[in-house]
Amino acid sequence: MYNNLLPVLINYRDDLKKFFPQLIGYIVNGELIIKIKSQKILRLLKFLKNHTNSQYKILSDICAVDYPFKKNRFEVVYNLLSITYNSRITIIISIDEKTPVNSCTDIYSAAGWFEREVLDMFGIFFIGHKDLRRILTDYGFKGHPLRKDFPLTGFTEVRYSDFEKRIVLEEVSLAQDYRTFYFDNTWNTTSTS
Repeated sequence: MYNNLLPVLINYRDDLKKFFPQLIGYIVNGELIIKIKSQKILRLLKFLKNHTNSQYKILSDICAVDYPFKKNRFEVVYNLLSITYNSRITIIISIDEKTPVNSCTDIYSAAGWFEREVLDMFGIFFIGHKDLRRILTDYGFKGHPLRKDFPLTGFTEVRYSDFEKRIVLEEVSLAQDYRTFYFDNTWNTTSTS
């Protein structure tokens, strides 16, 4: 099935490279995946939405991935859909902890909620977002739950104190700084029987 699409996707990737020479394109399972510098994201999104040969009018999702030991710790992933050409495209940008990303809410209005979720879960800030605030956690919540350095139990715990005869909220003492992740390892699929 993907073999029929492969020449078309390769041609489209090569055409995109004419406009954006710095992009890197992969074809995986019949879909184009593009890696580009974060400074070029708005220009690329405008191009993909408005160009006659693209027509990616729908932003399906914006999400993020955390790789704590890489120089550019976070990858922000944009998933687009073209109804006209019945195709999907994924755009990936890499950033460090302190680098903000330009908001694409002026291009795709659906990005408002997605960018708020990425801010809340990962702490990635979007420049130009008109209503950037937490969406899933409480306003007083400290930290970002989907960062790999966030403790599994949270920063506070609730327990009943026999001494005070009431429920108390205490800071958690952390036994480890980071969890260890092996991103290059696949799941162990060997049988023990």
